[in-house]
Amino acid sequence: MIGRMTVEVALPASATLGEGPTWDARTSTLIWVDILESAVHRWDPAAGTDVVIDTGQHVGAAKPREGGGLVINLRDGVALTERDGADGQRRWLVYWARDGVRGNDAAVDPAGRLWAGTMRYDEGARGGWLARVAADGAATVVVDEVSISNGLGWSPDGTRMYYVDTPTGRVDVFDYDVDGGAATNRRPLCTVDDTGGWPDGLCVDADGCVWVALWDGGEIRRYTPAGALDRRLPVPVARPTACCFGGAGLADLYISTARVGLSDAALAGQPLAGSLLVVPDAGHGLPGTVFAG
Repeated sequence: MIGRMTVEVALPASATLGEGPTWDARTSTLIWVDILESAVHRWDPAAGTDVVIDTGQHVGAAKPREGGGLVINLRDGVALTERDGADGQRRWLVYWARDGVRGNDAAVDPAGRLWAGTMRYDEGARGGWLARVAADGAATVVVDEVSISNGLGWSPDGTRMYYVDTPTGRVDVFDYDVDGGAATNRRPLCTVDDTGGWPDGLCVDADGCVWVALWDGGEIRRYTPAGALDRRLPVPVARPTACCFGGAGLADLYISTARVGLSDAALAGQPLAGSLLVVPDAGHGLPGTVFAG
């Protein structure tokens, strides 16, 4: 507990590499993925159900789309599903299959474009990229030679884009043009250098502050738009992977977690590893944008 904030279990699970929680306001459900199990989950907190979609290959992220269904960042590219639960029913929007590379985190900008990142399976330096994908599938690599493309988010006014390439140990910020989708003037917002953890997924709240999950750091941190650390939220797992706001009033902070790479002894000490966690009334999130495709 920190202040009035208490970490609770939203959904007990054993995800190998849980990632990318995304609140779908249209259905009041939480979309999240288990990357290495090729699974997209849609959890309904009101009904207590968790529907699993088999994507057929490793999936880095899944986001709701305007026409229904999902846009998913897969091993071999970005694809569309026509409806939930339609295993294998997908069509490629962007196909960029490359040996040893898979899709990782992704996010939708305020104009409805998808920003999709990649990484090498062996986590080799500068083996991935970050691309902007338009509604019609036109893709542009904006950041090349990325090692582990991770967290993405935008400021409340859309003039800033935040980004994590995990091995840098930083959260970076770009100037952002919502109309044209240009991200320029990259510079560090903050450096995570006082912990054994590494920055992973992130989200931005209504105050413009950036919440970052620390892989191997066992906590979520909030940084102000000036880059100052103003909140630390310990969690009962070593590998939180990402976070987002959801629920009534977008007040609850959901946190995905992972078990991959942990020894049996480590897992015995953190039985909630792989579960979906929640911090009720943690703050105020921003309304999400659905992919315009």
